[in-house]
Amino acid sequence: MSPALPRRTPLPTRIARLGRVVTHALRALVIVAGRFRNLAYAERAVVNQRWSRGLLKIFGVEVKVRGTAPGVFPANTLLVANHVSWLDIFALNSVTVSRFVAKREILSWPIAGWLVKNAGTLFIDRSKRRDASRVNEQLARALENGGCMAVFPEATTSDGTVLLPFKASLFESAILSRGMVQPVALRYLDANGEPTTAPAYAGDTSLWTCIANILAEPSMTVELSFGTPLPATAFDSRFALSEAAREQIGAALTRSSDLPGTAERTPEDLRAEAR
Repeated sequence: MSPALPRRTPLPTRIARLGRVVTHALRALVIVAGRFRNLAYAERAVVNQRWSRGLLKIFGVEVKVRGTAPGVFPANTLLVANHVSWLDIFALNSVTVSRFVAKREILSWPIAGWLVKNAGTLFIDRSKRRDASRVNEQLARALENGGCMAVFPEATTSDGTVLLPFKASLFESAILSRGMVQPVALRYLDANGEPTTAPAYAGDTSLWTCIANILAEPSMTVELSFGTPLPATAFDSRFALSEAAREQIGAALTRSSDLPGTAERTPEDLRAEAR
């Protein structure tokens, strides 16, 4: 017997959620325009994590962690993940806060472009092959200075049902900084615990359509599966390092959710374990 289809969120609930999202976004504008830039990295991480968790809660998205998360702002760490949705950033930041590398087009987004720029995001122009060298230098410096940076090496989004080939260019920054690469796989599940494409921001899907699809879901779960950290010094090229990270993410995405030894933990569980 096939599982029942999850019900859709009533229209009044969607409107109420959207209003809360707008209020939450305005709160971010106030924070970033004010004291945020003067805070130390550790203080920024706390603010970023709280805001990300608040946004996910409004959308009814619960975070489940598999494996061992590397901490809130792990030093000299390049976080690499598959890319499904703009929600990926906030899901990752709810557990492991980092600065992201994003496509330059995001700068033109109203409000969001200004926010992510002033939150420390680095931007890459994918239409210019040489731009990767510039970004790699900035990434390497940030990592050497104790930063945690995050990239989506597929260089685009998918609907979450496939793992696209990785572009190895930005893995060079981890080699230059002699840093650590932390693979993490993202998977979205609906209220029935089945994989869902509702949050996917891929293909011809517009940002508004993507938001509407998320608002229509009564609840979702995003699984973050953290793999084994990869020391960049153990690899002779960025291509080998990229492939090793992709293999871990691919294995996590295909692993059955009921396998033993893959117990789910929430961010609250992680905080309790750290105490």
